[in-house]
Amino acid sequence: MTQKAHLLIVDDEANTLASLARAFRLAGHEATVCDNAGKALELAKSAAFDLILSDVVMPAKDGLTLLEELKSQGVTTPVVMMSGQAHIEMAVRATRLGALDFLEKPITTEKLLLTVENALKLQRLESENRQLWQRLGKHEIVWSCEAMRRVMAQIERVAPSETRVCILGETGTGKELVARTLHEHSSRTAGPFVTLNCAAVPAELIESELFGHEKGSFTGAATRHIGKFEQAHRGTLFLDEIGDMPLAMQAKLLRVLEENEVERIGGDKPVSVDVRVIVATHRNLEQLVQEGKFRQDLFHRVYVFPLVLPPLRNRREDIPTLIDHFVMQVSQQNGWKPLPFSTDAIQALQNYGWPGNVRELRNVVERLMLLATGDEIDLAAVELAIPHLGIGAPVGAGTQSDAGPLAERVDHFERETILRELKRNQYHITNTAKALGLERSHLYKKAEHLSIDLQAVRKASSSE
Repeated sequence: MTQKAHLLIVDDEANTLASLARAFRLAGHEATVCDNAGKALELAKSAAFDLILSDVVMPAKDGLTLLEELKSQGVTTPVVMMSGQAHIEMAVRATRLGALDFLEKPITTEKLLLTVENALKLQRLESENRQLWQRLGKHEIVWSCEAMRRVMAQIERVAPSETRVCILGETGTGKELVARTLHEHSSRTAGPFVTLNCAAVPAELIESELFGHEKGSFTGAATRHIGKFEQAHRGTLFLDEIGDMPLAMQAKLLRVLEENEVERIGGDKPVSVDVRVIVATHRNLEQLVQEGKFRQDLFHRVYVFPLVLPPLRNRREDIPTLIDHFVMQVSQQNGWKPLPFSTDAIQALQNYGWPGNVRELRNVVERLMLLATGDEIDLAAVELAIPHLGIGAPVGAGTQSDAGPLAERVDHFERETILRELKRNQYHITNTAKALGLERSHLYKKAEHLSIDLQAVRKASSSE
């Protein structure tokens, strides 16, 4: 079944516009007609079209100039050119300027509809590719406990709807993964999934990130920028850490949610958008409302269906399954041999508090796999990877691996492990790299970062 599309047809001949529009509408598409390139450019900037079909030869401004201006102003809608005066040079120039196809008039209805269908298929494939790359390294939600069973039941219920969801949970509990799952199980799954972390964008830039800006609208705006809302048209926009959004920005977001249109900074016309908005936060929004830090009217707009994710310490029975999942994930991504975890290693990981939740567990599994020297991950390795487990001593004599910032502790652990493995392999670089699952070049880079002079270490060992 052909996907329904909204097309913009540009031609200075009224009869051509009427016949093309009629053919498209009979095929189930929506068609907007325009008789000049200048007006077409404004329409393309202010509304969302799936395809632009433009004549080349037109008075005042021709179709190739229109194509050039569309690309220079950031309009990404695919364009098909057509002409009754076509020649090779014209078709080549159109292609170089980014035209998807070039049709010679007169055009049969069958040829026209086939071209549109192929263009829409190409768009859909590009969208699927974008989603595939977005999901690379991110897998399905892994769970077995009762708390997550309830969460999954709620996801299954709300995903197919247009209801706005507010995902609540501590940092690292998988809020973005849940948002992506909601998108993939909705009617918008073929559309884009766009994310913005409100806490990561400076207050003075967040409006531009969300709504976009026109070229020259402020100092540094050298080109036109399409905002997240327009990028997410006919898809899903995930606003993470919405509790950190500045109050002034909250008022503007509220207007967009009410009117379903955005206005770029420096723009003079609103742009209609069709977006499902999903938000998330680790903060207590109700408390923020009481403190005057979050607008009550916006709260009621986004807090329609709250979805609470449990911290990892409340789903300890999932930890063995999550470990197996991350072992396979990390092994596949790096080409490593999957290693089992010993029973006491798993027990130790289940007893740990996991302040960083699932994200921290994944990082610990990757660290353990990277530095593994045997055929399994044992308790000693876990004690080294998480010094504050309180169940083991530091690796190196006379050092304190369980004190200081996390980055320093990790560096200490990696440095001691590399030095120990060098000694075990009689300071043979290739064998040491192989034992650690590293390329020689990666080992040299690691050694440089950790201030290990491999040549000096080798010379010192030979003089012992």
